[in-house]
Amino acid sequence: MDSGMEKGVSRVDDGPASQTEPEANAAQQNSATQPRERKHYSFYLSILMLSMIALIVTWDVTALSLALPVIADELHGTNFQSFWASIAYILGIAVTQPIYASISDVVGRKYALYASILLFGIGCIIFATATEMNVIVAGRLIKGLGGGGLDVLQTIILCDITTLKERPRWLGVLSMANAVGAVTGPFIGGAFSEQIGWPWLGWINLITVGITFVLAFFFLHLTPIEGDIKDKMRKLDWSGFALFTVIGTAVALPLSWADTLYGWGSWQTLVSLIIGLLLLVPFAFVEKRAAVPMIPYQIFDNVSIITGTVSGFLYGSMMNAILLYLPLFFQAVYLQTPSEAAKSTLPLCCLLVAMSIIASLLIDWSRKYRIAMWAGWSFITIFLGLNYTIGGNTSRAQAYAFQALLGAGLGTALASTMIAVLASVRRVDDEGLAVGMLVTVRFVGSLIGLAICSTIFSSIFQKGLSALKDLPEQLAILEDPSQAVGFIPRLREIKVSEDIMQVVTGAYEDAFQTIWVVLAAFSGLGALLSVLTREHSLEKDDVGRQGFKAPSSE
Repeated sequence: MDSGMEKGVSRVDDGPASQTEPEANAAQQNSATQPRERKHYSFYLSILMLSMIALIVTWDVTALSLALPVIADELHGTNFQSFWASIAYILGIAVTQPIYASISDVVGRKYALYASILLFGIGCIIFATATEMNVIVAGRLIKGLGGGGLDVLQTIILCDITTLKERPRWLGVLSMANAVGAVTGPFIGGAFSEQIGWPWLGWINLITVGITFVLAFFFLHLTPIEGDIKDKMRKLDWSGFALFTVIGTAVALPLSWADTLYGWGSWQTLVSLIIGLLLLVPFAFVEKRAAVPMIPYQIFDNVSIITGTVSGFLYGSMMNAILLYLPLFFQAVYLQTPSEAAKSTLPLCCLLVAMSIIASLLIDWSRKYRIAMWAGWSFITIFLGLNYTIGGNTSRAQAYAFQALLGAGLGTALASTMIAVLASVRRVDDEGLAVGMLVTVRFVGSLIGLAICSTIFSSIFQKGLSALKDLPEQLAILEDPSQAVGFIPRLREIKVSEDIMQVVTGAYEDAFQTIWVVLAAFSGLGALLSVLTREHSLEKDDVGRQGFKAPSSE
C-alpha cells in the first residue's frame, strides 16, 4: 500500500498538461510495444460486478415507467401516489450521490458500497411485498437512497482499479451495461407487469443485487485506508451532508413536479426553489471550511475539467429528455402502441450502445479523445436539429435514420466526455472525486432538462390546440395542457372528426419539434465546449490509494 500511495503522491505536481508532446508520443510508442499486464481473475469478476450495478440502476429507472400504471391500477392508487412512487427514487438518488462519493473517499469505497447495496436490497423487499401505494412509495425512496450510491460508486471504483492508460476500454464495458439496461428496461417492465407480475421487478433486482454483493465481498480487493474509524468519521463533512440534503430536496422536488403536480408559478414550486437556492450561500461557506469538503472544488483547476463537467450537465439534460420524449413522439404522431414505440426507438438505442463501445475502443487505440468529442457533439447537434423536420408525413425510414445517427453521437459523446474529464485531473487520488462530480451533475442536468422540456411541451401544445374553440368531450381533459403527455396512449382510441384529429396531432407534433430545437441548442453549447477542451495524455500508470490489490500480493 505504501508504495502505491507514494507513487500517487509523487505525481501530484505532474498534471497531464505538464507532459510535452515528444514525451507523450514516446510514451504512446512505448505502450504500443509493451504487452498488457495480465490481470488476476478477481479483477475481471470485479468488472462483472460493476457492470451488474450499471444494469440494475438503469433497469430500475426505465422498467417502472411501463409498470407503474399497472401497479397503481392493481393497488387502487391515486395519480398523486403514482407521482410520488416515480419521484421518490429520483429524489433518493439526487440527495445521496455526492454524499456517497465523499464518504467513500474518507472511509473507503467498499463500506459505502455495502451500505448502498443494503439500502437498495431493503427497498426491493418493501417494494415487492407492498399491498398499497404508500408502501410502494416508501420502497422506492429507500431504493433511491441505495441507488444513488450504486450509480456513483460503479464509476468511482472503476477509476480505482484501473489506470488512465487502460480505462477507456473498461469504460466501454460499463457504457454497454448502462445502454443494455436502457434498451431492455421498458420491455422488462412491460412483460413483468402484464404477464409475470409486477412484484417480480423487486425480486429480480434483489437477486441481482445479492449476486453483486457476493462478487464485491469476495473479489473486490481494494487497498484499505489506514486510520482509526473514529478519526475518519470526524473528518466527514457532516454539516455539508445535512445542508446538501435540504438543498437537494428543495430543488429536486419542484423541478420534478413543476407543470405536473403544481404549476411553475405556484407557491409550492417557488418557495421550495427559492429556499434551495438561498441555502447555497451558507453551503459554500461550510464547504470552504470543511476538512474534507463534500464538493471537491479543488479539482476545478484547469479549463478541461470545467468544460467537461459542464458538458456532462448538458449531456444529462438531453439524454433523459430524448429517451422520454422520443417514444412518446412515435405514439402521438404515428399513433403507435407503447410496445411499437419502444421498438421504433431501437435504432437510437442500438447505435448508442454500439458507439459508446466503439468510441472507447478507438480512443484506447489512438490515445486521443478530442476528435471523438467533436464528432459526438456535432452529430447530436445536427441530428437533433434535423429531427425538427420529422412529422406525420415523413417516411419512417428517414425518422429511423436520423435517430440512429443521433444515437451514434450520444454514444460517442458519452464515452469521450468521461475520458476527457479523467485525463484532465492532475492528482490521481482526485479521479474518483472528479468522476463522482461528473455523475452527479449529469443527474442534476437530467432533472433540469426534463423540467424545461415539460414546460416547453405544455406551452407549445396549448398554443397549437388553441385553434379548436370547443374541445369534444373525449378531448376535454386536454384543456389542462399538463395532461397532454399522460393522454398520449389514449389517442388511438378516441373517435373524432379527421379535421379535429389533425389539429390535435399537429399540436403534439409542434411540441415535440420545439423540444428537439431546444435540445439541439444545448448540444450546440456542448459542441463549443468540446472545442475548448485540451488534449491531455492518456499514458498515466498511476494508481490511487484505494487501488486494486490482487489476493496474491496480500
